[in-house]
Amino acid sequence: MVNLTIDSKPVQAPDGATILEAARLAGIPIPHLCYLKELNEIAACRICVVEVEGHARLMPACDNQVTEGMVIHTNSPRVRKARKTNLQLILSQHDSQCTTCVRSGNCSLQSIARDLNVHHQPYEVRIPKGYSDFSTPLVRQQSKCIKCMRCIQVCDKVQSLGVWDIAGTGSRTSVDVSFNRTLQESDCSFCGQCVTHCPTGALTARDDTSLVLEALADPNVTTVVQVAPAVRVAWAEAFGLSPEFGSTGRMVAALKRLGFDYVFDTNFAADLTIMEEGSEFIERFSHKNRYRWPMFTSCCPGWVRFMKSQFPAYTDCLSSAKSPQQMFGAIAKSYFAQKAGIDPHKMFVVSVMPCISKKSECALPTMRDACGDPDVDAVLTTREMTRLLRSDFILPEGLGEEPFDSPLGESTGAAVIFGATGGVMDAALRSAYFLVTGHNPDPDAFTAVRGDRAWKEATFAIPGVGDIRVAVVSGLGNTRKLMEAIDKGAVEYDFVEVMACPGGCAGGGGQPIHDGEEWGSRRGNRLWELDANMPVRFSHENPEILALYQNYLEKPLSERAHHLLHTDHFGWEMPPAPPRPKY
Repeated sequence: MVNLTIDSKPVQAPDGATILEAARLAGIPIPHLCYLKELNEIAACRICVVEVEGHARLMPACDNQVTEGMVIHTNSPRVRKARKTNLQLILSQHDSQCTTCVRSGNCSLQSIARDLNVHHQPYEVRIPKGYSDFSTPLVRQQSKCIKCMRCIQVCDKVQSLGVWDIAGTGSRTSVDVSFNRTLQESDCSFCGQCVTHCPTGALTARDDTSLVLEALADPNVTTVVQVAPAVRVAWAEAFGLSPEFGSTGRMVAALKRLGFDYVFDTNFAADLTIMEEGSEFIERFSHKNRYRWPMFTSCCPGWVRFMKSQFPAYTDCLSSAKSPQQMFGAIAKSYFAQKAGIDPHKMFVVSVMPCISKKSECALPTMRDACGDPDVDAVLTTREMTRLLRSDFILPEGLGEEPFDSPLGESTGAAVIFGATGGVMDAALRSAYFLVTGHNPDPDAFTAVRGDRAWKEATFAIPGVGDIRVAVVSGLGNTRKLMEAIDKGAVEYDFVEVMACPGGCAGGGGQPIHDGEEWGSRRGNRLWELDANMPVRFSHENPEILALYQNYLEKPLSERAHHLLHTDHFGWEMPPAPPRPKY
């Protein structure tokens, strides 16, 4: 431990700790903008400067380590003046029309300007001109970029895609898409991790709320909304509600208050996905010589985009099963429309997802199998849903609880864990075991694939089939390492679950933003708790799924099931990845 003094307070901090970390341990706040622990420690913003006795210059707290006997002043007149000046210089190149910014009220730059008492701009404001491209699910507005470099670091160090880079020099320096490309031309997965780590509104998800509002206002359109499993453990954060009070039932009541005709659960389609994907795996595993291995899950569109651009030779290893979002849309515009007597061409299906990449998935030309129209018409992120609730002055704390509508609203514990890393694999193994043996395993028999470890491996014995070697990975940087290991023959698996976002959908790019904090793990843990308390924990025991097969689909992998619930991953193209530098 190192002994030092911060603002006249004796402090002990671990050897090697930064001034910022030492102050935080002592309960002394130091404002900062660009800093992200172990990711972006480059002192770019200079907001965290402090005065250290014996040093002529002010020192950034985020990248200077404490030393024995150090005496630090975090809020001296000199520090206050420097911070204020540095912030005003940043604001002189920032579009500060906060009232129309999607991050207003949840913007680190806005908060620090308030905290530093900045109410005057002495410098000439020159907002950089740059294009804003709304053709992709991910939108960048250069006028709001503060050049903190977080997006570059997250995309490079965590997701390994290097979509963002520095452009220009000197006063013309900016952040832009690498290799002089547009986002449309890039190999971006649209995972949205750059969005959730951006401290301002420079990076956002494309706002599709106006499309939904138009559909809700049209009396000739039947509006149907589905809600993903990870949304239910995150939506209430924006309202300051506890996870217990911000229940699924209260979320359903809020969506019905918005005016949706039907509110359904994507968990229903997650159970359906398990039936199709689990059956597909058993079919492949029973005829191993006919297929290339391993089989990869296909629920995550960010991962599918990553594979098709980075490792296209393995595309045929992807499960042909659609994601739960797309399965739901196809069933809603076929089975449900027929059952309810609704013209599917006058049905508008909305998905509320923790994901930005889902916006690109629903627009794929291969996702129009029910009636020729897109199976899903619009995708809202969790953040967009909460903005809609606020704009209609819907106060969740004043609502009761309501159930999902039927017959696409029933689900099991196996479905709810789709939002956590390892959940798809766990759920698939539960039903695969049953499909082979005819009886259920212990629902907690596959705990080896759970937890926060980025790359998990396990081998499970299924009587009548043998040992199944599985792997679970989340985060595209970790996925790249796994794929390279597979490619080199260093590892061999039969079944692999991949989620593009660290921690899975719970930490998705469309979830509520808590700047500098990672909430994916706590949300994921909540999903596992919900599973443990569900009365039914196996997808193959969902009564509405059984009725769907009996009355409409016949059986998993049937001709109709293939038409509606499976897809051709070769039916669309991804921009190829640029050459990766070799160090």
